[in-house]
Parts: sequence; C-alpha cells; structure tokens
Amino acid sequence: MAGRDRGIVSVKRTSRDIRTANRYEVLRQIIAKSPTSRQELAAATGLSLATVATLVGELLDLGMLTEVGFEDSAGGRPRGLVAVNSDGGVLIGVDIAETYVRVELFDLGLNQLARADEDMRPGESRPEQVVGHVAAAVGSVVAQAGVDGARVLGVGVSVPGQVDRDRGVAEYAPNWDWHDVPLLALLAEHIAHPLYLDNPLRACAVAELWFGAARGRGDAVVVNLGTGVGAGLALGGALHRGVSNSAGEWGHTTLVLDGRLCHCGNHGCVETYVGAPGIMQNLRELSPAGTLLHPEDQTATIDALARGVAAQDPVALKVVRDTARYLGAAIADLVNLLNPEVVVLSSWVAATLGEPLLDEVREAVARHALRRPFASTEIVLSPIPTDPVCLGAATFALEGALQSAGQRPARRATPARSRTAPPS
Repeated sequence: MAGRDRGIVSVKRTSRDIRTANRYEVLRQIIAKSPTSRQELAAATGLSLATVATLVGELLDLGMLTEVGFEDSAGGRPRGLVAVNSDGGVLIGVDIAETYVRVELFDLGLNQLARADEDMRPGESRPEQVVGHVAAAVGSVVAQAGVDGARVLGVGVSVPGQVDRDRGVAEYAPNWDWHDVPLLALLAEHIAHPLYLDNPLRACAVAELWFGAARGRGDAVVVNLGTGVGAGLALGGALHRGVSNSAGEWGHTTLVLDGRLCHCGNHGCVETYVGAPGIMQNLRELSPAGTLLHPEDQTATIDALARGVAAQDPVALKVVRDTARYLGAAIADLVNLLNPEVVVLSSWVAATLGEPLLDEVREAVARHALRRPFASTEIVLSPIPTDPVCLGAATFALEGALQSAGQRPARRATPARSRTAPPS
C-alpha cells in the first residue's frame, strides 16, 4: 500500500465526490488539531503528502484555512503550519425535535457563537409550523452573531425519522405522521442560505466522532434518547448510513412481542419503552396519581424523575431502574451484533437522567450481552457540553459547502497568494 492514498472511497463515487470527501477529512483533522503541518495531516488521514499539499492549497484558496508560521523539524526544513480561518465563514446547525427547535451558529472551527430555542407545544407539528420555528431561530442566531448573511456557508438541518438527504425530503417521521414532506423546499421559502438535510442519528454520531466519546474509535454506537430513540453508527471510523440512509432505526426494532403500540404501527418497539413517552408510561403504570408525572409535558416529567432519583424517591428510582432494564437489553443486542468499542448515551433524556441511568444500564447490559463483546465495550454518557445534534448538523453544512466549493471558482485567502485551486 506504500505510496497509495487511503482516502474515503466508494466504488460508485466520482472523482469530484472523492475530492470533496478528502477535503472534508483534511479539514476535520485540522479542526481537531489546529495548527498542524501537512506532514501531520498526511499521517492522520493516510493520504499522500502530495495529495494533502494540494488539498490544503485548495482550502487556503477557499479562505477556510490560513498559514500561521512554521515549526522546527528534526534535522530538516521548518514545516509550514496551517490553521482554520475562523473568519472564513459561519455554519448553522438546526435540531428539530418533537418538543423544540434549537439552532446554533458556529465559526469554521465549530466554536459556538450564538444559540436560539423555540418551544413546540403538543400538536404543533404541521410542516408549516415547524418551518416557521426554524426560520425564526435561524434569523435570531444570525442577528445575535452580527454576521453578514453572505458569510453563512450553509445550514444543516436535522429532522427526526427517515430522510432523503439528496432531495431534501422528510420521507417518514412517525411521531408526527409526516410522509414525503419537502422540508428543504419549504425552508428555502424563508431562509436564503444553502440548506442540507439529515437526521439526528447521523448528526449525533458525527458530533461524537469529531468531538466526543467516539473520537479516535473505529467502531461506535451513539444511542439517541429523546422523544424518539435510535442509534447512530460509526463503523470502521466512518459514519454508516446504509443503502437508503436509513441505518440506525434501532428504536423501531422489537423489544417486547405484542407489546405497546408504536407510532410506526408496530408493537413492542424499543422506543415505546425507553423514549420519553415510554418512560412516562412506565411511570404511569407504577404510580398514575403520583406527583412526578406531568401528563402533557415530557421535559417536566423527566426533570422530575431526575430530581426524585437524587432525593432517593422510591418511585423515581424504580422507574429509572425499569427503564434501564429495557434499555440495557436493547443495547446488549447492539453490543452482540456490532461489537463496538464504545456505546454513547446521548440526547436530552440521557443528559437529564445522567449517571444514575448510566449505572443501571451498564448493569443491565452486563446481564444480557455476551461476555466477550461486552468486555470490549465502554458505555458512557456523551461528553459534548452543547447540543450534539446542532453540532453534527453544522458538519453537514460544512460538507455541503465543500461540495459546492468544487463547483465554483475558489476565492483567494490573501491578495499576495498566487495559487489557484485545481479543477474539481
């Protein structure tokens, strides 16, 4: 393999697709370790030094990178260092969830600069209502950051359910009964920036790969615990989408035969026992008249359970333990099937219930998983301090911006620079 590149390659990809993927990987490595040298990038990506030098030159011409000096090398010429140009543009990540819309604005180093939240009340899920919330929040973060609209390189949008990212269509969102909603076309009527669509499973997995517990890991599972439930998959160090971008719908695998009715139409899905509504049902069955249950408010109920566990309330402790039993059995299936290095519990339910849930889940997985794969798997809470879905969605906008950059002339980073980007 000496002298050959190990870039991100697919049999069906064009040379332009490969170049975009390699640009993306080089920029990802620079964001992770900035400043860095071309030699270090070649070692980190597996690309040849010549390829890295060309890609770095393109990113410099696009204004995404900047030269920041030199470092001494052992006995050789000083190595030029490059870093992310934080003034080269901004990215926006949108987290559309069943109970809220959250939007965050980032610089090119993926440092958060602004955030806006919009609550969505029960029943407020028609596409035009959701679009209105997103448009308002996007306008808010741009105004907060005080950036010119021309500096927005793209808006990555995460929506629950199955999506066709190429057409910008929310194909199926069972919790809202959405079918083939042209979401990006609807958003484009209100938002003048480039738009890119995917779902929270992929967004959370990318966030963990770039900045979280999956960083540097070859195989990882990121379990999303919110209103809905799913698993983002990273296999061989890369995001796994599946043939129709539908991989990770683990929340709609059967946990209990002839169990609770799920929004997807099946019975006994994982989501119906460990998603926020499922946890509320666990609580309702145990203590229907208790003060922990807020029948119309998922967030308030999960918050009350967390406070109850901290106060050693026996009802709260049992609900979390029972939920962890279901969750642990379902995660054990993922451990046995995929043999990951790490399983990350992510999203707002996991963050709210925190360590008490994690401890119970670890015990439950140990009871159900095979000994050998379990011994190789770490189970942790997401360490990302901000919304991982917004962060991951912003990387989709970055990927889209790099793809678009290959289809238009590059702009020079400085007037003195004479290099132009090679044709894509």
